[in-house]
Amino acid sequence: MNDSLHRLFFLEESAGYNRHILNYIQNAAAHGLYEIRGLGAKRRLPHFDDLVFLGASLSRYPLEGYREKCVTKTTLGTRYASKPIELEMPITIAGMSFGSLSANVKEALGRAATQVGTSTTTGDGGMTPEERRSSKTLIYQCLPSRYGFNPDDVRRADAIEIVIGQGAKPGGGGMLLGQKVNPRVAAMRTLPEGVDQRSACRHPDWTGPDDLTIKIQELRELTDWQKPIYVKIGASRPFNDVKLAVHAGADVVVVDGMQGGTAATQSVFIEHVGIPTLAAVRQAVDALEDMNMKGKVQLIVSGGIRTGADVAKALAIGADAVSIGQAILMSLGCNSDTYIQNGAHHSAVDDYHALGTAPGYCHHCHTGKCPVGVTTQDEQLEKRLEPDVGARRVKNYLQTLNMELTTIARACGKQNVHHLEREDLVALTIEAAAMARVPLAGTNWIPGYTTAIHL
Repeated sequence: MNDSLHRLFFLEESAGYNRHILNYIQNAAAHGLYEIRGLGAKRRLPHFDDLVFLGASLSRYPLEGYREKCVTKTTLGTRYASKPIELEMPITIAGMSFGSLSANVKEALGRAATQVGTSTTTGDGGMTPEERRSSKTLIYQCLPSRYGFNPDDVRRADAIEIVIGQGAKPGGGGMLLGQKVNPRVAAMRTLPEGVDQRSACRHPDWTGPDDLTIKIQELRELTDWQKPIYVKIGASRPFNDVKLAVHAGADVVVVDGMQGGTAATQSVFIEHVGIPTLAAVRQAVDALEDMNMKGKVQLIVSGGIRTGADVAKALAIGADAVSIGQAILMSLGCNSDTYIQNGAHHSAVDDYHALGTAPGYCHHCHTGKCPVGVTTQDEQLEKRLEPDVGARRVKNYLQTLNMELTTIARACGKQNVHHLEREDLVALTIEAAAMARVPLAGTNWIPGYTTAIHL
């Protein structure tokens, strides 16, 4: 065997024991600890990218983008609430806590949401005054931890979101490591400073959907039946979970797929628990249709929504709106190599290197040492994200998504983005076709169905 062939053979990597698995085993053996990190799944999963739209041509009539309107207005919480949520677009900001994010970021999110006419959401640990002041429409989360939970803040919110689970960790509780529990965070959560906080994985005052019904009734009475009640579930068994949430009295159901992010949890949760958003949204819609509740109970989909095309595809499959977390952080500058402070750009590369990572690869939200000031409680680092700069960037991002959404809707001949439907989609892979229940491109075949579906 010549030297070149010998080198090729010697360097052949095992599929089952590649560099990532070897590194995992060796770290586990050296330290006896599992990895904790932030953000979402890094593995390749079936996604909205595996779907494409069938734009209008001869058999469909497109709308002229510069002359004909395309409506994006969205109403959430119409089932029981006397004051449903009225939004200018079907794109909302997901719940991310003060603690995981800095106070400056929470204020920036509120400003941006207000400017574009959408909602933002509190997260674990309660409501900050900055967040409430800057947000025209603020959703208040009720989580298993009850950290920072305040009945007065419930009344001050515009809707309440009961969090049963999260896409990055269905069945698991949240984490906030001690380095991010500064005096203000500790006071809001009634916790000791600098001590790791781990939330409960289930609510302490109910054990099932019948008890959830009672809790929803309590929250309705607390808010005089004015505020919509959302129920958020991590996607694992969405068909049954959505049905139970609706049966318990939810106005809105939020389904969070496994591409959803987190501030901190075990990597094994992020990569190996839950199902992809693409699979979850179709099952959630099936559940609503099976109960004859489609249109009566609204569905919000989250987990891996990044572009206007993703939004359009989620709506076409049957969602009423989407909620975005990780991509919002990216729009703020997460994983950027620079940050803007006092009107000037500054390099953050050395700070990434100090964390053992680089821009574009960072998932170190749990450390509190965010180089661009997004996921930190450090007094100096959080100054790297100025509220007005952050608000402007998030506003631009959300506006871009909305423009892309309407561009696609018009190309499909729709005067309202909520008129997008599965008939407008085809899949590029067998997996996506089966999950979204749309034909494989160029065929009338939907995998998993024994009878042909005629286009």
